[in-house]
Amino acid sequence: MQLNRTNVKNAEKYPTKILQFGEGNFLRAFADWMVQKMNNEIGFNAGIDVVQPLPNGMVDLLNKQDGLYHVYLKGIKDGKPVKEFEFIQAINKGINPYTEFDVYKASVLNPELRFVISNTTEAGIAFDENDTLEMEPQNSFPGKVTALLYERFKAFEGASDKGLIFFTCELIDRNGDMLKKYVLKHANNWNLGDEFTQWVETACAFCNTLVDRIVPGFPKDDIKEIQAELGYEDNLVVVGEYFHLWVIEAPEWVAKEFPAEQAGLEVKFVKDMTRFREQKVAVLNGAHTGSYAVSFLYGIDTVREAYESIEVGNFMKEMVYEEVLPVLDGTEKELKSFAGKILERFSNPYIRHLWQSIALNAMSKWETRNLPSLIGFVEKHDMLPQKLVFSLAAMISYFKGETEAGQYQVQDDQWILDFYKEAWAACDGRPISVYELVEKVLSLDKVWKQNLNDIPNLTITVSHYLFLINQVGMKKAVKAVLSAKNPLMGMTIEGKAKDEQTVVNN
Repeated sequence: MQLNRTNVKNAEKYPTKILQFGEGNFLRAFADWMVQKMNNEIGFNAGIDVVQPLPNGMVDLLNKQDGLYHVYLKGIKDGKPVKEFEFIQAINKGINPYTEFDVYKASVLNPELRFVISNTTEAGIAFDENDTLEMEPQNSFPGKVTALLYERFKAFEGASDKGLIFFTCELIDRNGDMLKKYVLKHANNWNLGDEFTQWVETACAFCNTLVDRIVPGFPKDDIKEIQAELGYEDNLVVVGEYFHLWVIEAPEWVAKEFPAEQAGLEVKFVKDMTRFREQKVAVLNGAHTGSYAVSFLYGIDTVREAYESIEVGNFMKEMVYEEVLPVLDGTEKELKSFAGKILERFSNPYIRHLWQSIALNAMSKWETRNLPSLIGFVEKHDMLPQKLVFSLAAMISYFKGETEAGQYQVQDDQWILDFYKEAWAACDGRPISVYELVEKVLSLDKVWKQNLNDIPNLTITVSHYLFLINQVGMKKAVKAVLSAKNPLMGMTIEGKAKDEQTVVNN
């Protein structure tokens, strides 16, 4: 049977208290799953209206199933492998504001509405100067938020209990602060008045958050078997790992209104999330982005296979324990325990996490996730962290888009793809040519926010590793990096006089 509220007679219905911007796999397997848990365990009694942030999306499919779907968790629980389904009934409807603006406005003006949860991608929290108050709806997410808050402010005559609590899940630093900044900027540009601005400041809470759960998404390879097990045709099944963590920087009154911890969830309300974010981004995200090109060019498709392989697995561990942890705040015991839990997740036997999905927008990810560790290591030890430098060389090699096995598709901003296409076309493979290619990459201040050629010995070291990868292939290159105490050898470049003699140790 098709999964919907007609065929599921006992499906629960909750009053809408949450407006959610984003209908994708992550929020449905993370925030919506948590709300359902809170409804089940502590009687939170909250329903969700889901808003499609862009004109094209999947709320039609969500509405076809009346908001019902299953989260399929697979992973390690109390040290043992587990598989379990959670039936999500908290979503009341999906809304496309571009075609159903009246429905969207009615949801915005719902007097019981209290929370806004969002995941509009890293690019979603951005200021669009072309947004106006009269648009139905505004182009940008901050524009939409400013307009919806102004509608509530007017409709409820500035009542303090009709403000909203925002949980922003976009993967950018200080995401809540950034959203609030742009809301206030729109309010100023649109001349919405001091009373409205004061209401936003006092009646609303824009919470910085950190989210952590690996969500591979729709299980297309196993969907027939899963649907047979469920007994319904559920086309919105989403797979996630059992591990979850939501760190929310918020005042105590917000924590009281969203008592997720009482439901046994790993939700931490804190006064300052900086340390949590630095650890998570550097270790989990950094291990992913720092290893994807090494693993993929080695011939490994998934995170688990890479972690369980001897060479790449050791590369990942040494990069994390020897080069990332030493530059993070925290005790050695605390950091090693945290890293152990993170890396254990990489060997989850139930999650097929593809490296090429992690490779999306790799340049900006490397700048955010790995560059701080590299710079921190140089500042602390006055030397380069060799695994991180090697991962940078591997990423440059990945953007070539081809190996001996053939070509593959690279996904990133178009200007980056065009840059690498031209740069690799100009590289003839000689050491001097490889060095010039690396110089171009490291000078991209649009990506790095600085010129990385200024870091002592970085250009020559990356050049050596890139030449090594191109000459002998990733498998032998990784072996050389792991086995040699000082894997750099042979290639000497002084100023503009570049020595083309390179020694490669197989």
